[in-house]
Amino acid sequence: MAVRWRAGFFIEIKVGSVKFLLDNWMLVAVALASGLALLLPVLTQGNGLSLAQAVMLMNRDKAVVVDVCEPNEFARAYILGAKNVPLAQLEAQLPQVAKNKSAPLILVCQSGARSARATALARKMGYENAQNLSGGMKAWIAASLPVQNA
Repeated sequence: MAVRWRAGFFIEIKVGSVKFLLDNWMLVAVALASGLALLLPVLTQGNGLSLAQAVMLMNRDKAVVVDVCEPNEFARAYILGAKNVPLAQLEAQLPQVAKNKSAPLILVCQSGARSARATALARKMGYENAQNLSGGMKAWIAASLPVQNA
């Protein structure tokens, strides 16, 4: 059986596809919404560590946690064992706080924005395992993970 191609074959497929989409617009909308719902957590997480990853690094690999918030923010609530080094003083004080540049280093702030900048700076300083805590202290507290007050 030989297959014969007609000149209008592509147009018929295109018209048929558009007709299907118009007839089943709700099905298409549900498929797009479910796809977006699956991608949203991946897109919003960013490049930082998840809370679970951070806890595992702290427990298994004895990661050094550095809070880059200002001292008044740090005094309100901080992760157990975290050391406070404000972002403005990071370059000068980080070598005293984290002596081993190959050890895991978790940088945290209130929302994750300042600690992302601090992570980039720490990597430039040679801390190859420096990572940002995604969501910062807000996410940590929202997950009811342990905090300490000064």
